[in-house]
Amino acid sequence: MTATIQPPRSGRISPQYRRSGSSKGNFEMLAWLFMRLSGVVLVVLIFGHLTVNLLVGEGIHAIDFGFVAGKWADPFWQVWDLAMLWLAMLHGTNGVRTIINDYAEKDATRMWLKIVLYAAAAAIIILGTLVIFTFNPCPVVDGVQLPGGFCPAP
Repeated sequence: MTATIQPPRSGRISPQYRRSGSSKGNFEMLAWLFMRLSGVVLVVLIFGHLTVNLLVGEGIHAIDFGFVAGKWADPFWQVWDLAMLWLAMLHGTNGVRTIINDYAEKDATRMWLKIVLYAAAAAIIILGTLVIFTFNPCPVVDGVQLPGGFCPAP
């Protein structure tokens, strides 16, 4: 006597909603590998970020606009925060993409959910990158420097 195990959800999905085609290439394997590697790097980046921001110096009481301005004046911290932003967004986007692939049964639904996901991720990555590299703590508007106790006198 042999028992046949049906694939998950095989009886529940109507034939018109079954997935078309098969996976091409090694994309899923590379995405899986990226999740593991980016997770390890993110742990280092996040704990470094938390250590510098919360444990060194005056701790949480020192975090204000001036603290961020001083930190982002150093290119090292700009690159650190940029790497953390990019890896976190790509890691999270890949995870949500996997969830969409697992639970969205219709091809059209899956496609639109991924379009929204990729558009949101791209917008956050682009805007975050612009903020990190164009941040000016001492802006001058119409020839007048905006107030800030940490800005040098003109």
